[in-house]
Order: sequence, then structure tokens, then C-alpha cells
Amino acid sequence: MPNQLINETSPYLLQHAHNPVNWYPWNEEALRRAIDEDKPILVSIGYSACHWCHVMERESFEKEEVARVMNDNFICIKVDREERPDVDAIYMDAVQAMGVQGGWPLNVFLMPDAKPFYGLTYLPQRNWINLLVSIRDAYAEHRGDLEQSAEGFARELNLTDVDRYGLTQGDPLFSPETLDVFYRKVAVKADDEKGGMRRAPKFPMPSVWRFLLRYYDTTVATGAGNDAALHQVRITLDRMALGGIYDQLGGGFARYSTDADWLAPHFEKMLYDNGQLLTLYAEAYSLTKSPLYRHVVYQTIGFAQRELLSPEGGFYSALDADSEGVEGKFYTFTTPELRSILGDDYGWFAELYNLTEEGNWDPGHGQPSTNILHRTESDESFIERMGWTLADLNVRLDATHTRLLRVRDQRIRPGLDDKILCSWNGLMLKGLATAYRVFGELEFLTLALRLAYFLLKNMRDSRNGRLWHTYKNGRARQAGFLEDYAAVIDGLVALYQATFTENWLSEADQLTKYVLTNFTDPDPASDDLLFFTDKNGEELIARRKELIDNVIPSSNSIMAENLYTLSLLLDRPEYAERADRMVGRVQSLIQQNADYLTNWAALFALRVRPTAEIAIVGPEAELFRQELDAEFYPNKVLCGTTGKGDLPLLQHRGPIDGKTALYVCYNRACQLPVTSVAEVWKLLR
Repeated sequence: MPNQLINETSPYLLQHAHNPVNWYPWNEEALRRAIDEDKPILVSIGYSACHWCHVMERESFEKEEVARVMNDNFICIKVDREERPDVDAIYMDAVQAMGVQGGWPLNVFLMPDAKPFYGLTYLPQRNWINLLVSIRDAYAEHRGDLEQSAEGFARELNLTDVDRYGLTQGDPLFSPETLDVFYRKVAVKADDEKGGMRRAPKFPMPSVWRFLLRYYDTTVATGAGNDAALHQVRITLDRMALGGIYDQLGGGFARYSTDADWLAPHFEKMLYDNGQLLTLYAEAYSLTKSPLYRHVVYQTIGFAQRELLSPEGGFYSALDADSEGVEGKFYTFTTPELRSILGDDYGWFAELYNLTEEGNWDPGHGQPSTNILHRTESDESFIERMGWTLADLNVRLDATHTRLLRVRDQRIRPGLDDKILCSWNGLMLKGLATAYRVFGELEFLTLALRLAYFLLKNMRDSRNGRLWHTYKNGRARQAGFLEDYAAVIDGLVALYQATFTENWLSEADQLTKYVLTNFTDPDPASDDLLFFTDKNGEELIARRKELIDNVIPSSNSIMAENLYTLSLLLDRPEYAERADRMVGRVQSLIQQNADYLTNWAALFALRVRPTAEIAIVGPEAELFRQELDAEFYPNKVLCGTTGKGDLPLLQHRGPIDGKTALYVCYNRACQLPVTSVAEVWKLLR
């Protein structure tokens, strides 16, 4: 018989709907039952693409003898961390406060009032049963101690950000010298040889490299040009694009590399990574003109369109790491398979992709060794050794990739998490809009427009303007979090600057007003940082503010940049003042831990010198926009119109002698208008 999860929409929860464990979703009924029956709560948190979540399910949650212990002694709640990031964040903080390294599956034991007293990640079956029995006995015999412990962790969770991080108030000091300090904090931990940060596993961490791109741009503006910063970006982007973390045949990035060489990924593909990496690689292309970066953008969009795009225009969340119960089986090939498929092409292909007779990867669990396609050599270096031209190599690669994809496409595919998350789609909207701005590919714009219409039609409540967090099968649910508003606003602002359609900016401003009304701390003595949850949302044991930039930048850092950009485009100085106060609040924290606050540092880099406000008015507004966006210059905002525009930057401005005019302004003071992009670059540089 199915358990209570059978009525949920989350693919992760539905995967557990037929477990013998009497799982509940996180809801009022489950929490009330814990109080009524006076039982501790077990909250088990994971997500559908999580390999070790599947392992723990197979080993423990599918077993009758394990389920019996869980059902008899606990109220068991399953949470999809992607659907309820608020619940996940609170109990992840709690587990880390216990001295346990976080991760998923996350299993946390709570008192009936939902306050946590113990937590951990994966355990094999025997250890898990032993732990359950120990906690059962402790709850019966030492309840007072557990209550005292839970109260202590609850107090820890409710500490203000001032107490937790030692934040100080004050205006930020936007100086190149301070920015240099941030850079050095990041650079000392960067891997100059293999790219990424100097540790394993290695995550893409797009906000780190976008910060270094902005930092590099500020050093160019001063005439110095920190080539070391650019090298750290390029070695990272090159190695990721050539490595096993990138699907060399089908495009798209896996979540992380388990090793320091970018060889063996954890094979799940997440929308949030790929959306952010589109933005990063497109921006890096505009600076470097690297053909590899262009290839990554086009192929990754092709992957997302082929494998993640819903018929309605939104993008699904993730592809699983496993197929047929084996991690990476869909993506890898044994050497005999490759020899059979490639024939005479095997020799050079094996050399290019670092294949070995015995296989370059051991998947474990009794599976045969196999090969992950990955490269360590550039096209230019390889063709020089082979005596080929680049055209020769591309023809050979197209042919061999087509043959391998034909075989791969016949395999059983990894599971698809087909829920649509608002925040992750906001990141994808930004990626598509940025890719269009850099490459001018109309298909990218079509995808971005469809996505924007989908979000505003299906993931916004028409009654109150509130965003929904998740959508599936025509049903939106769960009040949106700050991450949803921040990412969607960011995407809409990018889409406006790609199209000059003012409606997108108006929608972004409406969502911003909602955020400032419903996510602001009502305490007049508080800081200007925003809560993660809506004041109208569910009340949990703590209400937190998200500051740290992780694999996804913190919602506060994205929102701070939104406020700054909108202040320029809409002439809202109060938005910029608030953004500056937010940066000022965390500046001392950035100086201590810049590698964990790189999206904040990226905004700081924009504020070190004035941002160029560029208005384009006239019949060639779109053409001039394309010319400006083709070059890397992150410290600018664009607005434009072919006729009359309602934005403040477009007021009382028109063409000059019938020619399209460009107006460059700084701090609301404008230069004389010019009629060519070349003249704009002279003003900017």
C-alpha cells in the first residue's frame, strides 16, 4: 500500500511513496501527529538526482525490518530539498552546528515540537538500525537531556546574522585596494594548474569565476590588467569544458567532479548549474573569443532544449546520475564497445579522449571498468601533433560523436526530475538572455521569451502577484522564496536589456516591490538584509537570511545586484542606497571569507567605479545593442528604443539628424551623444 507521499507532485517524494516506511510529507498533519502521539520526528531530506539518497532507500527504506523500527518509534517525514529549501536550510544549519559535515541524504531527529537534537547523512542499513534503536532508547530514558540539547540548537538557529557572523553596520568602502584583498582571498585557494579551487571534489562554482572576470575588468580599467586572474578563469573554464564533468557527446555539465582533475563526475545534471554556466561561458566568450566557449554555450542549450524543456516552455529540474541502478551507465563506454562502434577511428579518438584498454574509470559495485570521455589537450595542440587541420578534426569529431550518440540514445535513460522550479528557471532565463546578447542567435531569444511568459503566467499568483516555487502537471504550489524572486528578477532585467521591451522591466519592478514589502525584517533596528521566506509563508522554528554564496549565489547577493541595476534603469536612487547598505553589512565578512561570498564581491567590483548608463535611441537601436554586447564590459546597463521610450534614461532623447544616437551617462551626468559604437568605446575606455 502506498504511504502519504502518493498524493505529492515531487518526483523525489513519489519515489518513496511505496516504501514500507509510513512517510509523511512536511505538513501540519505530520507535525500535529508527533505531538499527539508524543513521538520524536525523523526528517529525511534529499532530492531525486542524489545518488546516495537512492542507495539509502534501497538499503534501508525499502526494507520491511527497517521500516518496522522507523514506523513504531518515529513520525517519519520525507522532504524534497529542492521543493522546500527553507526546511532543508534550517536543518542543515542545525546538523552543521552539531559538528557534522552536511550533505544529502540528510537525516535529522527532532523533538515533537520540531526542534532538532541529532542529525547525520548516509548510513548503511545495520548502522542505521542501531542508531534508530539508540535514539528510541534515549528518548525514553534521557528525554530531559534531549530536550535541553534541542533547545540549545533552536537558540543557535535563531541567532541574528549580526551575532552569527559578527556583521557590522556602516557604509561600504568601494575601493580598488579593498577589491584586491577580496581577489587575494580567492586566488590563494584557486588551482592554477587544473582549474577550480584547490580541493576535491570540485564544483563548478560559477559565481567565483564571474567575480574574477569582473575583477579582471576593473584592473584593465586602471591600466594594470591582472593576467593571473584571467588565467585562473580560463584554466578553469577550459578544463571543465574538456573534462568528464562536461558531457562531451551531448552537452551539459554534471553537478561536480569527484576528483581534482575534472575526470569523474557525479553524473547528475542540474538545471541550476547549466543555467549559470551559460551566463559564465557566454560572458567569457565575449572577452576571450574562445571557440571552445562558444561550442559549450551552443551545445549546452541544445542539451537543455532536447532533454529538459517542457512543452509549456519551462525547464525541468534535473537528470539522475543513475540508470539501471548504476551511476554513469548511460554516459560511459567500455573499451570493447568503443572499438566496435568506432572501428578504424578508435586509435586517434582514444588518444584525444584519454581512453585506456582497461578503462579510465571504475564505477564500483562489481561493474566492469569503463571510459569517461575527457580531454586534457586543446584542439590546436592535438591537430599539430596529428598533422591535421581544424576542419579535419571537426569532421572526424562530428562523425564519431554521431555514431556514439546513436548507440547511447538506445540505452535506458537516467530518471528525469520533471518538476519545474521557479528559481532555477530564473537562472536559466538569465543564461539564455545572456547567450542571446553575446551571440545574437534568435533561437536563444525564442527560448528565453517562452520561458519568461511561462514563469509569469504559470508561476505567479494573479490574485496577489506572489510567485510560486514549484510547478508540475499544471499545478503550481509552495509560496515562493527569496531565491525565486531574486533569480526571476535577474532574468527579466537581462531579458529587457536583450530586447528593450519595457514590459519585462516593469514586471521585474513589480516583483521587487513585492520583495521589499514581504521579505524585509520588520524590526526597525535590524539590518537591510532580506529574509529567505515571505512573511505570509509557513512559520518554521527559525526564519533565516541567506548570505553565503554557494553553488547557487545567495538570494540576498542576487537581490542586492538587482536593486542596484534597477536603480539605474528606473532612476530609483533608494534601490541603490539599499543595495549599498546590504553590501556594507557584509563587507567585513567578505574580507574574511571572500571565496564564500564571491557574488557579493562581484557586485562590489561593479561599484568600485561608476557604472555606464547607455541609452540607445533610433532605428538601429538593436544593431548597436548587439555591437555593444559582443564585447565584454560588465559595468554597464543598456536601455533603448527605436521610437519613444518611457524609461527615465530615454526621456527627452532622440536620434541625431536621423541617425541612431547613443547617450553615455555616469552617476546621472551625461556625455555628449555619439552616433557610433566605436565612439562609445572611446568614452568607456
